[in-house]
Amino acid sequence: MKHRIIGDPFPVLICEMAKGEKMITQRGGMSWRTAGTKMETSSTGGVMKGLKRTLAGNNFFLNHYIAQEDGQEVAFGLSFPGEIKTFDVSGGRDIIAQKNAFIACTDGVDIDIFFNKRLGAGFLSGEGFILERFSGNGLVFIEVDGHSHEYTLAPGEKLIIDQGYLAAMEPTVTLSVEMVSGLKNKVFGGEGLFLGNLTGPGKIWLQTLPISGLARVMTPAGSTK
Repeated sequence: MKHRIIGDPFPVLICEMAKGEKMITQRGGMSWRTAGTKMETSSTGGVMKGLKRTLAGNNFFLNHYIAQEDGQEVAFGLSFPGEIKTFDVSGGRDIIAQKNAFIACTDGVDIDIFFNKRLGAGFLSGEGFILERFSGNGLVFIEVDGHSHEYTLAPGEKLIIDQGYLAAMEPTVTLSVEMVSGLKNKVFGGEGLFLGNLTGPGKIWLQTLPISGLARVMTPAGSTK
């Protein structure tokens, strides 16, 4: 399967498929497709897999687009200005991504949920508790809000983040959710009560314009009307 990503800051993923090749996406995820493709809707993995996907912000059912002949195309767009990142998860190179990150994948990629180890803090923080894990064999395409910036953390190296800025990470990276220290920091700091603590080794991808942050900015503006 060949693919290309065009457009900025509203990129589109265009996949060119040979006969029998398949692309999988969420309900409503397809932007356009050629007439020689067939759509099939499936729970993809059964009831439990479908329920797990809904916890990560995805749909219970997924749409499969199958090429009926060579040279067929199917395209997928973004829901928010940003980037489309491509990851090959073959050979045990799993990727953990933010909730709602999934755009599309090739056949053979397994979509599951990943729970933050710090369960109590995860519930209270409102972000970073449930992430998505992609494994198996094939390509997965995820959505990044704004632009992405990549870090490679050495063993034991830490990076503190607002959790909304985490786009993706390798499974070797540990994510914990910690409460902001100091009463004045909590009340007047404006960073919320919880921050994410990423510990290496491994790669992480941060995003510059998380939709959660934009929502916090827009909400007070909307309330004045």
